[in-house]
Amino acid sequence: MAKQDLLHRFLFEQHSVRGEMISVDDTFERILENHDYPAAVKGLLGELLVATSLLTATLKFDGDITVQIQGDGPVKLAVINGNNLQQMRGVARIDGPVVAGSTLKQMVGNGFIVITITPTQGERYQGIVAIEGDSIEESIDAYFRQSEQLPTRLFIRVGEVDGKATAGGMLLQVLPAADETSHDIFDHLVQLTATIKGQELSTLDVKEVLHRLYHEEDVTLYDPQTVEFRCTCSRERCESTLATLPKEDVKDILQKDGKIDMECEFCGSHYVFIESDIQGLNNELNQQLH
Repeated sequence: MAKQDLLHRFLFEQHSVRGEMISVDDTFERILENHDYPAAVKGLLGELLVATSLLTATLKFDGDITVQIQGDGPVKLAVINGNNLQQMRGVARIDGPVVAGSTLKQMVGNGFIVITITPTQGERYQGIVAIEGDSIEESIDAYFRQSEQLPTRLFIRVGEVDGKATAGGMLLQVLPAADETSHDIFDHLVQLTATIKGQELSTLDVKEVLHRLYHEEDVTLYDPQTVEFRCTCSRERCESTLATLPKEDVKDILQKDGKIDMECEFCGSHYVFIESDIQGLNNELNQQLH
């Protein structure tokens, strides 16, 4: 039986520092299964998935977060969307060859990371940071430094175990009420956490990982939260999209193909509409308008 994808939160009782640890192998596999991405792009999406899950866990409200990379290289877009329930989905759009072993810079070119936080209630927030270094981890660390938020560090590990793609990571963050000594301790905990290996995150029990890393610390571990792949596409959403298109364009597609086949780029689901479906949709819209 596959190990369930879980997010674990923990607290260093004496140091006003909190942490998170995740393993998202199954969710990662579900995101990849409907696509034939080059290996380097798979790794990029894995890094984004780990980052998004860890960042989502820092939210103190219901809502979602989207972490996306945009650039002028062959990978035009890579995006992961998640919510406070740790339901994740993601996709990459590629326009050009991505050779094996490509670096982040080679894949994305001149690019940036956009982090969009959308509460169910309240105002939407968006932060943008230029891509720095060779990893998502470095760029998001730079995002936290620039935004002058609480000292925060991410540790992202993506690779393979027994031929299966794996993705996991950890996050450390100083609590708001922390004093100056906690900041010194934070640097020490960062050094310890940086030694974590991807295989350990994928195969070991969370208590064993925490003991290996922090056996001299008092760590409180909280109940885990499940992480899973979940797509929000639906026939109703496709109908809403069709309703915004010029009627002549819809008519041309129907005459040419006999149907409109809308495919979700996240999960691969198909929603097929024939002429009678479109006519019914138009009748419904007319009734709503009058």
